[in-house]
Amino acid sequence: MTLRIVLAGATGRIGRPLSAAIAAAPDLQLVAGVSRAAAGTDLGEALGGAPNGVPVFASVAEAVAVPADVVIDYTAHDVVKAATFAAVAAGLHVVVGTAGLTAKDYNEIDVAAHANAVGVLAAGNFAITAILMKRFTLEAAKYIADVELIEYCPADRRDAPSGTARELAEELAELRQPATSWPVADMVGATETRGGAFGEGRTEVRLHALRLPSFLLAVESVFGAADERLTIRHDAGESATPYIAGTLLAARKVPSWVGVQRGLEAVMG
Repeated sequence: MTLRIVLAGATGRIGRPLSAAIAAAPDLQLVAGVSRAAAGTDLGEALGGAPNGVPVFASVAEAVAVPADVVIDYTAHDVVKAATFAAVAAGLHVVVGTAGLTAKDYNEIDVAAHANAVGVLAAGNFAITAILMKRFTLEAAKYIADVELIEYCPADRRDAPSGTARELAEELAELRQPATSWPVADMVGATETRGGAFGEGRTEVRLHALRLPSFLLAVESVFGAADERLTIRHDAGESATPYIAGTLLAARKVPSWVGVQRGLEAVMG
């Protein structure tokens, strides 16, 4: 069976190599692209090559008029929620690779996905090494009570935190042990410097989002115990290569369930 793919963000940093990877896959067919800048053109030409017969639309809401099975979204934080709802309403499965959606957003999407009998897979990061960093962090949290997260992104990134850090913070808050540090509500001074909070009470996770030149994306889990510390860190490189295989795996697997699944590990062994 060939899966028909709509790729949102087709001319972006990850969309460009992902377009080529989909075209090269024998079980996948790219039937439409979404790019506001290239809307109305042929995707092959928009990517600087020969025409390939794939139309480009300005939005997912327009692109779903083309018969398809799965929408892969690598767009922007200000359009991803509406795009996901448009795809789900059209009866398409969705792979969300765009940051910016909250747990509340995904709860709303889950309701819509069940109503339309489609699957949604959302991952903050599709790189295998990032998934390992998350897995190691969650394992360490079973043994070490105190943990905080630090993420590093470029100065021009507007959303905070990244999907990678948000996803980790939300899951960590579900299983971590109570912190031994002072609750922020009981502290004095400029308490906003303690970072953003995920979860509640003594098991909330504090996340510090830095925005500085020269970074692409890095996430650190910093654990502290008596007379020892543990840091688990993932750094993303300039290339989009690490994200391609994970995204294609997600596209192949997402039609097999109904509702929202979070994290690439949902489809990994």
